[in-house]
Amino acid sequence: MQHESRNMNRQQDAKGVILTGYFSNSDVSPPASVVNNAEESESSSLSRRTGLFSVQSRPKNASGKPPHHCCNSRDSLDELFMDEYWTEVENITLSGSGKGDAEPQEVVQLKLPDEGEQEKAWLTEAGLAPLFDESASDPEDMMGLLFTLTRTQVAAVEKRFETIRKRNKQHHIPDVRDIFKLPGTLESKEDDAKSTERSENSKMNITTDGEVVGQGNGAGPSQQSVSEPETDINLELSFSDQALSYKEDSKTSSEALTDTDDKLPNFKLSRDKTGLTKMGDLSPQDMKKVHRLVLIEMTALFDTAGIDLKAHKAVKLKVKESGLFGVPLATLLEQDQRRQPGTKVPIILQRLIFHIEEEGLDTEWLLRIPGSATRVKAVHVELEGKFYEGLFSWESLKQHDAASLLKLFIRELPHPLLTVEYLIAFMAVLKLPTKTQQLQALNLVVLLLPESSRDVLKALMEFLQRVIDHKEQNKMTLNNIAVVMAPNIFMFKGFRNKISMQQELSMATETANIVRLLIRYQNLLWTIPKFIMNQVRKQNTENQKKISKERAMRKLLKKIAYDREKPEKQKKPPSEADSSSQEFIRVQAPQFSKVSMAVQLTEELQAFDVLSHFLSQKSSVSVKREDLCLYEIGGNIKERCLDKDTYMKDLLELNPSAKWVIKWVIQR
Repeated sequence: MQHESRNMNRQQDAKGVILTGYFSNSDVSPPASVVNNAEESESSSLSRRTGLFSVQSRPKNASGKPPHHCCNSRDSLDELFMDEYWTEVENITLSGSGKGDAEPQEVVQLKLPDEGEQEKAWLTEAGLAPLFDESASDPEDMMGLLFTLTRTQVAAVEKRFETIRKRNKQHHIPDVRDIFKLPGTLESKEDDAKSTERSENSKMNITTDGEVVGQGNGAGPSQQSVSEPETDINLELSFSDQALSYKEDSKTSSEALTDTDDKLPNFKLSRDKTGLTKMGDLSPQDMKKVHRLVLIEMTALFDTAGIDLKAHKAVKLKVKESGLFGVPLATLLEQDQRRQPGTKVPIILQRLIFHIEEEGLDTEWLLRIPGSATRVKAVHVELEGKFYEGLFSWESLKQHDAASLLKLFIRELPHPLLTVEYLIAFMAVLKLPTKTQQLQALNLVVLLLPESSRDVLKALMEFLQRVIDHKEQNKMTLNNIAVVMAPNIFMFKGFRNKISMQQELSMATETANIVRLLIRYQNLLWTIPKFIMNQVRKQNTENQKKISKERAMRKLLKKIAYDREKPEKQKKPPSEADSSSQEFIRVQAPQFSKVSMAVQLTEELQAFDVLSHFLSQKSSVSVKREDLCLYEIGGNIKERCLDKDTYMKDLLELNPSAKWVIKWVIQR
């Protein structure tokens, strides 16, 4: 079989199934030890190190397990653990998943876009469509976005734009240099200085192994830390800028661009006085900006490593429009929200998790030992008919059967939980040279997931961590859980029939390692990096300037047209304004009929203290503190639910025009 570096071989079977996805164009040599014979040598070029997976038919086998080969990959799990992976694959096969259903479903089909169309789709998703389409909306909003980009992010945009421009020379498309600031201007010089400063800061803060050095740490990089010290993840500098600094430093270093330590580092989030921002804390308007910036940043990060990701869209297919299993997440959540407004995770998944935990997480080999295939199939049918009516008898459901139903729910989704657009992007994460960069990239890919997929994935990872917390009793460690759950998360309908056994072997280790990272670092992965938040604030500030100019012009025109007799009444005494802004903040709670509450502003005042002060004054409010959130509204942010450890004075300096509002937060 011949494989080209920039193309994915596709072959269509009788069912018309096409498998594509994100794939890499980078030239990376596969490990030589993956194959043991000449016939497999060419096929091995599409190893897990390249992230390329072609479509081809392969003979079925009873066990579904490819012959095992020794793999010397730095990401490889112990062979004993991988045996558990193949056992899970066999259990899935024997359970008859997806076979014999009353209503057979189509499997995922994907369309490979034409050359040049990929770049247009990327620019459109990034909010930069006006670069190539004059009829596209919001050109001014685009300029606000471009104004916030870092040097590596600008390079990522330029690369995609240049591809389109070269393909459309017959049409008038401006040169990329005309879009960004012209060199030699004052603004461009200031930006160059800032870029240089960022680069220098990156070099001071990032060691040659890509990890952030804490204050007072003058030691050089070590091959492997015996004490496994905690390592801060730098969320203030662009990840792609950090990666570029690492790459530039590595050119002058004799060390190879690989991180050979198999252990997962103890990464931790450094506290930020202005508060951490999690997914779900922001308004839809700001989340739209976050998505665009994260897409550009993720692409820029992969670009620094020479990894060119190509996104492919799933072709629409007929799916179930009601029920519990095999229903699109969006449809399932729609029907659940009619019953319970605000639901973010399907009720059936919540109930299965609750039942498993209610039975006790100390059960040995929980999630590893499958339930009875006959019972699971019968319960599956019964749940479809009785769940929403409240007639299903949960007392009779055995724990291992419930665990099997949970895994069935995930793998029966008509579209993969990690989405067809980003499935292979998740696996491409492991090709980055350091674990720090891998974790940063994984953070960005998680943030790009649709809200429904992201919320379900988060609920699943939290549950799996609770299972691991009982590992002394249930014998399910992080590695055990990872290898058992990987095939359920990554193998969507029709997937195994479209890849070779050798490719499946390579992907097995890769997907298990990704699940390990998702579970281990979930507290970081759902956090929006501060540099992204700063870019959102900067973009909002630019938009506010435009609005302010328009308002000022309207005001001026009114002043010319109408003679205002006493304009001094509009002005507030400066002393009063200064005193109010420096000593107190005004907090509103309209949901609780609290018009305004004055809170003294001190160096140590935190969002948690503001909520405590509110509850102490409002004794009639029967609400728990964890169900309340102090929101930052207006100024350079639309709306943001504050981390309880946010220091109010520091945040006020960052956003002097913000208002503070207490709201009830419903979490489902």
